[in-house]
Amino acid sequence: MRPAIEDAVEEDAMTGKANFTPDEWARVVGSPMVASMAITAADPSGLWGLLKESMSGGWALLEVKQDAGANPLAKAVAEDMTNADVRTSAREAMQARFKGAQLSDLKARAIDELRGVSSLLDSKAPDEAAGFKRWLQTVAQRAAEAGTEGGFLGFGGVVVSDAERATLVEIMTALGQGTTA
Repeated sequence: MRPAIEDAVEEDAMTGKANFTPDEWARVVGSPMVASMAITAADPSGLWGLLKESMSGGWALLEVKQDAGANPLAKAVAEDMTNADVRTSAREAMQARFKGAQLSDLKARAIDELRGVSSLLDSKAPDEAAGFKRWLQTVAQRAAEAGTEGGFLGFGGVVVSDAERATLVEIMTALGQGTTA
């Protein structure tokens, strides 16, 4: 038998998820990956940097899943990412949205998708939207900080490049989070 507090948290998370159609939920679930993708596309940093930036999104999902005080919608996304069907649906939705995108076009499409997810959150989950958007901004920030840009073989360079910093501002704007980095 589970404690009542766990039931209450799960009920809150399910209430947020229930507000979305399956296609909309796939977009919400995919949004942390899109935030990381925008950063990666802003300043590609080779295979090792790509792996680090991609893994930062996974760590963010794990952390929010374990944080009792986290945004309920973010927790629901993290929980649903453990479901193979949900992961497949989110991946397919992302593939459809980004099909045919060239690297030069990828960042702009990711920012547009985040803007669309932001509007979706505002209309479908207004009570949880602001907290979820702050979490997405954190996911993007961690992706930017995950790999070193420039330098040689991981030595030298900067933690967050100017292009990534500018993209973080674009993400904040797309999410309606202001314009200061």
